[in-house]
Amino acid sequence: MPPRVTAIHPLGAIEGGRIDIEGAGFPVNDQHLPEVRIGEAPARLVFASPTRLGAIVPSGLDAGRATVRVAGVPGETAFIDIASPFATGLHQVDNPVFDREGNLYVTYSGTRGQQVPVSIFRVRPNRTRETFSSGIVNPTSMAIDPQGRLYASSRFEGTVYRVQQDGSSDVFATDLGVACGLAFAADGTLFVGDRSGTIFKVDPTGRAKTFASLPASVAAFHLAIGPDSALFVTGPTLAPYDPLYRIDAGGAVTPTAASFGRPQGLAFDPNGTLFVVEALAGSSGLYRVPPSGAPELVLAGPGLVGVAFDPAGILVVSTNETAYRLPRPRLSAIGTV
Repeated sequence: MPPRVTAIHPLGAIEGGRIDIEGAGFPVNDQHLPEVRIGEAPARLVFASPTRLGAIVPSGLDAGRATVRVAGVPGETAFIDIASPFATGLHQVDNPVFDREGNLYVTYSGTRGQQVPVSIFRVRPNRTRETFSSGIVNPTSMAIDPQGRLYASSRFEGTVYRVQQDGSSDVFATDLGVACGLAFAADGTLFVGDRSGTIFKVDPTGRAKTFASLPASVAAFHLAIGPDSALFVTGPTLAPYDPLYRIDAGGAVTPTAASFGRPQGLAFDPNGTLFVVEALAGSSGLYRVPPSGAPELVLAGPGLVGVAFDPAGILVVSTNETAYRLPRPRLSAIGTV
């Protein structure tokens, strides 16, 4: 059988992410491994067999659809979607968030107790980054309420702030432990994660009560409200794999069938599809979680911590330092050429 490429997995990536090139007859028994190019840049191989090549996406690629070629292997051209840096110089520890106008909010969280000059930046759709809010110590998680207002938690203070349009902030709720993970229900109820093991339910007046209990997290809780109004939570522990939790309106906690190595941010797209970031070293990426069946990797990238969708379905994923934008993820995990 002549050499050929048959599929790329996954179909999206940021710089440093690993993609697998599937096919047949790859010349791996020669003195030198085959050269792989993504766009015009050579890609480092980390795995090679006659039917699969593992390659690391190089930095400096233009955003958009990039070709994937294996030297000496003829046939149709394969493509992957490269997410472009959208905002840099961040310290993001949870999801960024979009408002109704498509503006993206990102944080500089800092080390514990650090008072940074800017707590929250606003990034316009044209990539212009603006100083938005200052004075929140260790801004950790953010959420938009049903009225379109931004809220942010401080894991240092155990406080959630309501952030006004001019960037000033008011205390909304206090005594929330190591506050990380925010999500609003349609009726304005706010859910807040305390990484020591508690999920709080906060009414519109700021009064909090315990809603559910989970194993303590070594990093942060991350929260999202599903189309069925259930609360979904991730929280990495010291276990090799951790489940995705679903919490119903009564506070009953159910581990779902999906499990991840060091799960981080999660978000639903405008169609109600759930996406979860896995930050396991060596296999970090963004997964689509179907209603049944195994999660599928749709974007590869190292050190991912957060994910967000704007109202039009544009995707942003973030590492601690950088937010990347991709117009829309291709949801098929295997892309034939």
